[in-house]
Amino acid sequence: MVRVRADVPRGHARTPAYIRGKTGWVERLHGIFRNPESLAYGSDGLPKQPLYLVGFRQTDLWERYGGPARDTVYVDVYEHWLDPA
Repeated sequence: MVRVRADVPRGHARTPAYIRGKTGWVERLHGIFRNPESLAYGSDGLPKQPLYLVGFRQTDLWERYGGPARDTVYVDVYEHWLDPA
């Protein structure tokens, strides 16, 4: 289980606002890649960051979600946005 940081950084962020501060689970590791948040500003993107596929129950993301409790959203999230939950 992981919690997405609730930060609201200035500039380019690759983490959607609707998952910030929310708890989910790591489904799998995609690999290790250069950081696109720093690449967006002409940096070298180093150090590289692990990129995970993180699952979230939609009922945990949207207060008024009316679908089945098992409905899930998967989002690619870089490790520097995640904390253990």
